[in-house]
Amino acid sequence: MNCELCHQDGGDILYRDDKLRVILVADADYPAFCRVIWHAHVKEMTDLAPADRAHVLDWVLRTERALRDVLNPDKINLASFGNMVPHLHWHVIPRFADDKHFPNPLWGAAMRDGVAHSTPTLAAQLRHALQAG
Repeated sequence: MNCELCHQDGGDILYRDDKLRVILVADADYPAFCRVIWHAHVKEMTDLAPADRAHVLDWVLRTERALRDVLNPDKINLASFGNMVPHLHWHVIPRFADDKHFPNPLWGAAMRDGVAHSTPTLAAQLRHALQAG
């Protein structure tokens, strides 16, 4: 199987346990873009047992809370597509009124040059917020 989420971390690890990891994606326009990635190769939430579904959703919401606490974005976008990479993962994306695509989705046409919201210690701040979460 040639699944990129099975064979690489996918970004800077903010949290990891035996079932999932939370990563900070390397995206210059969206430096606080996170993903919650289920380790086992499954495609859909309904492939998981109820306790595992609750676990992944808990970490999606913890990630949302950490991003809100650290960056105070205008909005958080949550998405689980898996169309290009059919491996269960959630996108947790802080959005700002002055970002490149707002109010459109990141995958649409850019509206402006945009501001990339970050801090020099973003990863450390998010790790701390996730641990406290």
